[in-house]
Amino acid sequence: MHIIGYIVTAIAFFAIGFVIQKWLRTSHIKKTEETANKIVEEAKKKAEQHKSTVELELRAEWSKKRSDFEQEIRNRKREVENKENHLDERAKNLDRKADLISRKDAELSKKDVQLLETEKQMATKEEKLDSMIIEENRKLEKIAGMTQDEAKRQLRQNLETEIKENARGFIREEMERARAEAKRNAMKIISTSIERCATEHVLESTICTVSLPSDEMKGRIIGREGRNIRAFETLTGVDLVIDDTPESAYISSLDPMRREIAKISLERLIVDGRIHPTRIEEIVEQANNEFSGIIQKTGEDVVIELKVSGLHPELTKLLGRLKFRTSYGQNVLAHSKEVSNLSFLMAEELGLQKDLAKRAGLLHDIGKAVSQEYEGTHQKLGSEFARRYGECDTVINAIEAHHKDIEPTTPIAILVEAADSISGARPGARRDSFEAYIERIEKLESIVSDFNGVDKAYAIQAGREIRVIVEPDKVSDEDISQLATDISHKIEEEMKYPGEIKVAVLRERRAISTAK
Repeated sequence: MHIIGYIVTAIAFFAIGFVIQKWLRTSHIKKTEETANKIVEEAKKKAEQHKSTVELELRAEWSKKRSDFEQEIRNRKREVENKENHLDERAKNLDRKADLISRKDAELSKKDVQLLETEKQMATKEEKLDSMIIEENRKLEKIAGMTQDEAKRQLRQNLETEIKENARGFIREEMERARAEAKRNAMKIISTSIERCATEHVLESTICTVSLPSDEMKGRIIGREGRNIRAFETLTGVDLVIDDTPESAYISSLDPMRREIAKISLERLIVDGRIHPTRIEEIVEQANNEFSGIIQKTGEDVVIELKVSGLHPELTKLLGRLKFRTSYGQNVLAHSKEVSNLSFLMAEELGLQKDLAKRAGLLHDIGKAVSQEYEGTHQKLGSEFARRYGECDTVINAIEAHHKDIEPTTPIAILVEAADSISGARPGARRDSFEAYIERIEKLESIVSDFNGVDKAYAIQAGREIRVIVEPDKVSDEDISQLATDISHKIEEEMKYPGEIKVAVLRERRAISTAK
């Protein structure tokens, strides 16, 4: 009975436990469903919020792209308008050039008429001369004691004298007219090119300044008993000047490349702060190693600036070296850029190959980049390097002929020569020493004094003009024009100078008497 009771009790407890467990499971399921529903609701809310955020971002991005697109449309519209304006200007220029050509054709026709008229006048004079000769022969035949041969000689002399005077006068007039016309055209082209070529005058100094953070740095640069400054000057080959000028030091050297390396080294030492002979040697060596990269980048910048394509990398590097070369104080790279621009503009005015003229002008002084390392003139060295690196014959001839070492074979060579003279002759473009100036003046006066019939010669206007006074008994009025031409040719052959030298020949006869 007890066992049955236990069994019944156990079954009752099991039934009760089963019911309780079922109730707990049902309750847990409800709580789980409620939790899941809450999670789903929260997920839906977050999804809605994320959707709103994404929509706002998309709208903002769409608005930005639309704004960018409208801005691009406006930019392209402006570009089209600029191109249309440029084309209109080109059309106007073409119209002006057509008008100029028409006027020149009219002038040529007028000159042809004048020439025909001159020929008629010459024919009339010849007829008159023939009649004068016949009359002279008749008179000579009547002169007693004069043979026929003597009369012929007299007639021949008279005829030769009159023909020479007439021909000389006619040639002089035509030369003056042609010279004036050529001068007007040349001045117009050159002035137009100079106006369109805005270039600074760059004069290099032998001293550059380095700013110091404080005057205390001066003592550190000098070092104990001057060992730091001595090491710096020995390694860089420059003079380092430290005086009473506040927070400044000066680097002095005639070599721009050494001066630039020294400046870079000193600035790095100041930033580094460790200034002693060993560190100075390390910094200077680093500057020397990096300097070739600076030169290459300088040349590449110039090529990009002037839009010169297809230039050999070695020529580009030589262009970079020109930044650290000077001629009479004028930076050679700045001078080469100016000559390039002037050559381009003049070639454009004359209808020549303007890009080729720009290239020849840029490379005309390329030999100066290596003139201190190789023997020979910079024209010869430049032409050799240009030929070696594949430049065309036109560019090579322009390099060789820009100082009249050889005759120019193309119009571009003549343009480069003219642009070189213009760049060097501008006021303030170059600096000359007093000794060189005196030597040039004395040589100019000496060349002129060697001509027969020259009494005195004076160089005026800083050597831009030579005034020549001739002896009236030895040089006639008809001869002074030819004498001026001969003097100018000899100056061109024997002297090198920037710009032009005007030759003025004066002939004066004075009669002096004393009244008592």
